[in-house]
Amino acid sequence: MESISSPAGDVVLLEDEPAGGLTFLDRLFDRGLLVRTGVDGLYGRSGGFESVVDALDRMITRLGAAEGAEVLRFPPAMSRPAFERSGYLKGFPNLAGTVHSFCGDARGHAEILACLEAGTDWTGQQEATDVVLTPAACYPVYPVAATRGALPTEGRLFDLQSYCFRREPSLEPTRMQLFRMREYVRMGSPEQVLAFRETWLERGTAMMRALGLPLAIDAANDPFFGRAGRMLANNQRAQGLKFELNVPVNSVDKPTACLSFNYHQDHFGSTWELRQADGAVAHTACVGFGLERITLALLRHHGLDLAAWPEAVRAELWD
Repeated sequence: MESISSPAGDVVLLEDEPAGGLTFLDRLFDRGLLVRTGVDGLYGRSGGFESVVDALDRMITRLGAAEGAEVLRFPPAMSRPAFERSGYLKGFPNLAGTVHSFCGDARGHAEILACLEAGTDWTGQQEATDVVLTPAACYPVYPVAATRGALPTEGRLFDLQSYCFRREPSLEPTRMQLFRMREYVRMGSPEQVLAFRETWLERGTAMMRALGLPLAIDAANDPFFGRAGRMLANNQRAQGLKFELNVPVNSVDKPTACLSFNYHQDHFGSTWELRQADGAVAHTACVGFGLERITLALLRHHGLDLAAWPEAVRAELWD
């Protein structure tokens, strides 16, 4: 057993998962909270699991309600040209997911059927469409905001939620290939967006403590790809552009990022020609909530029987 301190100062035991024993993922399957699909990191969710996700979503809405954010909900896919323009492929080509489809004729269809019959690869008949899977809930909003012209003096604030895709198959239950992200995105001056991030650092910490979860706020970096990516990651960390709220879920030594607080500087402003009211390039920041990850953290620390969770936690979620 590994031990950690809870927000109340109590000792919480986090079970090791010995070889040959049931892992946390196994127990989630056995209780029916997650459902196997045959693909690592791609799972069905039970009604109980979804009840926690829904409750967290409502809780996050309450936290941000007073600020009057514009609510937008995009599908879990976005325009391929917009995706290419975003710069995502420069940093994360290994995580991207494109959507391909059959665009051929009857002859091509016959070749697909022949490949299926022979048990060989049939995907050569597929072509890339103008759609890619959304990598983060905020990505579709920047081109939309750019079409509206210069920001008002007070900037803009968006409330977003979407399924997101990242191709990293894993047996860690917290590393899903398709997962939901709830975000608030702030656009405006550096002072406006940094104040927004500071406010949500405090709110996010208070929320997770109210849910009885042990946590730490740490400087972080995105998982940029390759040798050049290591330099980007070092710069991001050195400048304090990204912080994560981490909770031990898979282990104490490698806690899981459940919330992230990101200052993009003028990256998206420059990319999409977003302007402040005075004509300066807009800066952006976002806070992201991993809804499945927070749910898994609650299940790990409070148990797999939702009815047996501490009354104070249940009251925060469902009362």
